[in-house]
Amino acid sequence: MASKLLLVLVFILDLIAFGLAVAAEQRRSTAMVVQDTDKNYDYCVYDSDISTGLGVGSFLFLLASQILIMVASRCFCCGKSLRPGGARAWAILLFIACWVTFFIAEICLLAGSVRNAYHTKYRNHFAVEKYSCNTVRKGVFGAGAAFIVFTGILTEIYYVCYARAKDGFQAPYGRDTGVGMGTYS
Repeated sequence: MASKLLLVLVFILDLIAFGLAVAAEQRRSTAMVVQDTDKNYDYCVYDSDISTGLGVGSFLFLLASQILIMVASRCFCCGKSLRPGGARAWAILLFIACWVTFFIAEICLLAGSVRNAYHTKYRNHFAVEKYSCNTVRKGVFGAGAAFIVFTGILTEIYYVCYARAKDGFQAPYGRDTGVGMGTYS
C-alpha cells in the first residue's frame, strides 16, 4: 500500500516548487540601457534580482521531492522483486517518464536562474550599434513550472504503481527454497 503521508508530503513539496517557479517567472529581471555622464559608455541598469533566488528555491524543492520518492521506492532497482503484471509495467514506464520530466524542469530552473543572475556591465558606445542587456527570456521559469506539474503527477502515479506491484508479490514457492535435509542430520 502506498504511503499516504509520503504522497501528501511530495505533493506539498511539488506545490511549493511550482509556486516558486511561477513567482520567479513573474519577478524575472528587466533592464534598460543608460548612458554615462561622459557619454563614452552605455551600461545596463537591472531591477530586482529576486527571481534567481526563487528559481534556485524551486530547484531545491523539486530535487527534495524527487529524492524523497526515489528513496521510498529504492530507486526502482534495489530491494525485493516486483510482481509481474500491469502495475510493474506502468511503474517502469512512469519511472522513466518522471526522470525525463524532472531533468527538463531542473534544467529550465537552473538555466533561468543562472541567466537571470548574469548582468552585462559596460558596452562601448562606438563599437556596438544596437545595445542589448542580457536578461532571461520570458517563459523559461514558466516552462520549468509546467514540467514541475508533469513531474509531480508522474512521480505520484509511479509511486502508487510501484507500491501496488511491490505489495502483491509472492515468491513462486510457498515453502522454504533450501534443500530439506531434516531426517538425515
